[in-house]
Amino acid sequence: MTDTLRVRNMTFFAFHGLLPEEARLGQRFEVDVDLRLPLAAAGVSDDPTLTVDYAQLFTVVEGIVNGERRFGLVEAIAEELARAIGEAFPSVASACVRVRKPNPPVAGHFDGLEIEIERAFARA
Repeated sequence: MTDTLRVRNMTFFAFHGLLPEEARLGQRFEVDVDLRLPLAAAGVSDDPTLTVDYAQLFTVVEGIVNGERRFGLVEAIAEELARAIGEAFPSVASACVRVRKPNPPVAGHFDGLEIEIERAFARA
């Protein structure tokens, strides 16, 4: 049995990217997170301590995306998000992280760039 908790379209303004103008001007980033964890006990008991605190999850994501470290690649942002989520939430078995740049600095018209990674966490 796999249960999924999804948090969609967390939006941030940050200064990541490979180009100097991305560091200077910044741009919008969007993040989705799908967490795989057992949720039956939380659902039956209505006990918030048996699930992931959504506000805490948002704080973890915001701390990476708007933190001091500047990333060149959205792949690196996604990887760091997955690592931090696995560390912060021991009940999570795996996380699927999507990071989007809706308006990457590319000559052409398209709906943006998105990277998706899924990471499983080894639990003792």
